[in-house]
Amino acid sequence: MNPAQSRPPRRSRALKLRGPQLAWMPLALALGLAACSAPPVAAPVPTAPLSAGFRHGATEVADEGAWWARFGDPILTQLVEQALAANHDVAQALARVQEAQAGQVAQASRLLPTLDLQASALDARSGLPAPVKQGQPDTRAARLGLNLAWEVDLAGGLHAARDAAQADAAAATAGVAGARLLVASEVARQYFSARSAEQRLAIVERLVAAQRCTAELVAGHVRAGQASRFELQRAEAEAEALAAQAPPLRTLVGVSQSRLAVLLGANPSQWALPAAAQAFEPTLPAIGTGAPSELLQRRPDLIAAEARYAAASLRGAEARAQWWPKLFLNALVGREDLKLNALDLAPVRFSSVALAFSAPIFNAGRIEAGVQAQSARAEQALQAWQQAVLVAVQEVEDSLLLRQQDAFRGQSLQAALAHQRGALAHGESLRREGQIDALALLDLQRAVLAAELAVADNRLQQSLNAVQLYKALGGGFGSPAATPSTRPALAALSNPADARADLTQRTQP
Repeated sequence: MNPAQSRPPRRSRALKLRGPQLAWMPLALALGLAACSAPPVAAPVPTAPLSAGFRHGATEVADEGAWWARFGDPILTQLVEQALAANHDVAQALARVQEAQAGQVAQASRLLPTLDLQASALDARSGLPAPVKQGQPDTRAARLGLNLAWEVDLAGGLHAARDAAQADAAAATAGVAGARLLVASEVARQYFSARSAEQRLAIVERLVAAQRCTAELVAGHVRAGQASRFELQRAEAEAEALAAQAPPLRTLVGVSQSRLAVLLGANPSQWALPAAAQAFEPTLPAIGTGAPSELLQRRPDLIAAEARYAAASLRGAEARAQWWPKLFLNALVGREDLKLNALDLAPVRFSSVALAFSAPIFNAGRIEAGVQAQSARAEQALQAWQQAVLVAVQEVEDSLLLRQQDAFRGQSLQAALAHQRGALAHGESLRREGQIDALALLDLQRAVLAAELAVADNRLQQSLNAVQLYKALGGGFGSPAATPSTRPALAALSNPADARADLTQRTQP
C-alpha cells in the first residue's frame, strides 16, 4: 500500500471557515464595491450676466450688526428682537429645519448596514402517545441571533439621496434666515406706520381746528355783511374734508398695533406699542449694497432656491442609478437551544449568509420615466433660481430708485416747509401791526400744517424705503438675519470630497 494513501486527506484552510467567519467575506467585498458617490453638482450661473454695480446709487458703506438697530430707535430694536424670539413663523421654519435634518439622518443611514437582534421561543406539545411522538415530537426551542442586512451602493444612488437630503436641510436653514428677515422687516414697517400715523393724526387734528376757526370767522363776516354765503360753505367744506382724513389714520394706528401683536406672538386685543414719547424722526441710515453678485450669497431666498436646485439634480442622479445593478447582503448568526421530547440537545450555533444581485431588464419604461420626471424637476428648480436672481436685482434697483427720488422730494418739501414757516412768522408780524386780518393769518397757519403733513408723509416713505432696501439686500452686512450658514453645505455638494462634514452643526439656527 502506498503510504501516502494511508494518510487521511489534508483539509484546506478554507474549509475551516464557518458561520460568522464566512459572513465577513462578502461584507469585505461589499465595502470595496461601495466606494461610489454622487456626482458633483455645479453651482448655477445666471443666464443674464450681472452688472458690476447697481444702476441707482450703489454704495460700499460698511454696515455691520443688526440692520434694524441702525435706525437709532431703541423701541424698534426691542420689538424686533422680541419678535425674532417669539414669532410663530420663525418657530415653524425652525421646525422645518429639524424635519429636514431628520430626513438627512434617515437617508444617510441607508448607506450603512442594519443590525437586528432576533429572539424566539417555541413550546409545542401534542399530547399524543409516546410511539406517535417519535415521528411528531414535542418541541421546545429557544433561539437568539443577530441579523445583518445591507444594500451596497454600487451606482451611487444612495449617496445621491443622502446629499439631496443634505441640500434640503440647507434650503430649510435658509428658510429660517428668510423668515427672520421677513419678520424683522415687517415689524419695522408696522412700527414706522403706527408712529407716522400718530404724528400725522396730530397734525390733521390741528389742521381741522384751524379750518374750523376759519369757518367761524367767515360766519362772523357773513353776519356782518362782509362775506358771502358761498365763502362760508367753502370754509365749512374744507373743515369737513380735513376731518375726514382722521378716521383712516386712526384705523392705520389700530391695524398696525394688532399686526405688531401678531408678529410678537402676543394678544392682538392688547396694544403692543406704547405711546410715543417724542416726535417720529427716525434716523435714515446709509445702506451698503455691495455688488449684485453678492445677492447670491446674502439673500436667503436665493440660497434656498440654489439648494432646491442641488437637491433636484441629486435626485436625478438617484433616479439614473436605478438603471444599474443592485447588490444586497444578508447575514444571520446565532445560537439555538433545542429539546425534542425528553431528548435535550446541546446548544448549537447557526449561521446564514446570502449575497443577492439584481439588475433591471424590462420595466416598461418606468425607470426612464422617473429619470425624465426628475430631470424636469431639476430644470424647474434651475429656472426658478434664474428668475429669483433677476427679481432680486430688480427689487434692489427699485428700492434704490425710490430711496433716491423720495430723498430729493424730501429736500423740496423741507425747503417748502421752511418758506411756509417764514411766511407765517412774517404774517404774525403784520397781524400785530394790524396790516392783515385773522383770516389771512389762519390761512398761513394752515399752509404750515399742510407742509408739515407732507414732510411727515415723506419721512414715513423714506423709512419704509430703507426697510424695503434692507429686505431686498437680504439684510445688512453682518446681520444675524441675513447670513444663514448654508453656503458651506452647498459648497460641499459641489465638492463630494468635502460633503462628509457634519451638517447638523452648520444648520443649527
